[in-house]
Amino acid sequence: MDIDSFKGEYETDDLVNQPPHYNKSSLECIDAIRASLNDEEWRGYIKGNILKYTWREQYKNKDEDLKKAQWYLNRLLEELEQLK
Repeated sequence: MDIDSFKGEYETDDLVNQPPHYNKSSLECIDAIRASLNDEEWRGYIKGNILKYTWREQYKNKDEDLKKAQWYLNRLLEELEQLK
């Protein structure tokens, strides 16, 4: 893949909800991570990502990082709802 087509891929894709670099096969990276962790580990992973994205938003990707933190929080809340 040349650099121009690589840039074009990232300009048109949703970098928060479905980043192309995490979805290059039939299984998304987040789903593989979930499958490899128990519930307590998964919860820690999610909370760590929320912290990471809120921590760095001012210095790196601004609103995009806040949206990523929100995505992880929403994912955690959805899974907790399913357990009820």
